Amino acid sequence: MTDVAAIAALVRASRGLAHKGDIAPVVDLLGLSSADAVPVGDDAAAIADGDGHLLLAIEGFVEDFIAADPWFAGYCGVMVNVSDILAMGGRPIAVVNAFWADGMAGAAPMLNGMREAARRYGVPIVGGHSNLRSSGGQLAVAILGRAGCVVTSFDARPGDTLLMAIDLDGKFRDPFPWWDASTDATDAHLRSLLTIMPELAEQGRISAAKDISMAGPIGTAIMLAESSRVGLDIALDAVPRPAGINWERWLSAFPSFGFVLTAPPRHAKAVIARFAQANIACEAVGTVTAQTDVTIRLGGNSARVWSAAERLIGCHPILEKRHA
Repeated sequence: MTDVAAIAALVRASRGLAHKGDIAPVVDLLGLSSADAVPVGDDAAAIADGDGHLLLAIEGFVEDFIAADPWFAGYCGVMVNVSDILAMGGRPIAVVNAFWADGMAGAAPMLNGMREAARRYGVPIVGGHSNLRSSGGQLAVAILGRAGCVVTSFDARPGDTLLMAIDLDGKFRDPFPWWDASTDATDAHLRSLLTIMPELAEQGRISAAKDISMAGPIGTAIMLAESSRVGLDIALDAVPRPAGINWERWLSAFPSFGFVLTAPPRHAKAVIARFAQANIACEAVGTVTAQTDVTIRLGGNSARVWSAAERLIGCHPILEKRHA
């Protein structure tokens, strides 16, 4: 697909972006706000603690994924939580889980997947909740981390460079949109990835970041734009993409290691170089603008994908006040 308007429509209609739209009414009902003492809307909650912040995050998994690939669901329980901590410039400490299964036969694949990911990433499982008398599998995993210099999704500024960093050395875990660059990687490679984001944060090289989620690379960029109340001008052909994978599939991909970041232009080359040291594809893909449109460009044509004045997850103070 090379029709940029059709690609924009595909992103807007994606299942992943629709799931992100479900966040806003939950935020409303709970009375949460990005202006709270612990702001809501980032990959993890940042709780001030001494000269740094504790980071707390949680992930849950849809039933069809658990039923089809319970081992990888358990593995992802650790892996995606680790990415949430990294996105905030943090280092993971430990995870806990809550699962439901029909006996140990149903639980074992999930637990084995979690155990393997915890071993490989060096992030221990320290407890949780279990129920072996359920009719089917359910799983949620939470993580604790710590950041000396927190990176949020609220701090992108007009003029910043927009970057995307993705581990392309993987494969799709069919039939799902998971781009798995983790299970076949070495333990040394996975652990080397844990230091990149904290180092960049502590060096002051990145201004904002989000972990690329089920919304895909462009959908995740939309969420960052909404939180920072900025626009983005994105060159689609600069987005890191595996050879042979078409746009229709890649724009809904959930990579095992992938981030949307912004950086002052003077730091962009250093950010790209740091990811390259770990064999991670990182490219400058666009610019943060003062306008509220998120626009993609391809082959000399452009199309608006979203406006940050619209409401998606609803976690920007101006949008929260408008919908109060």
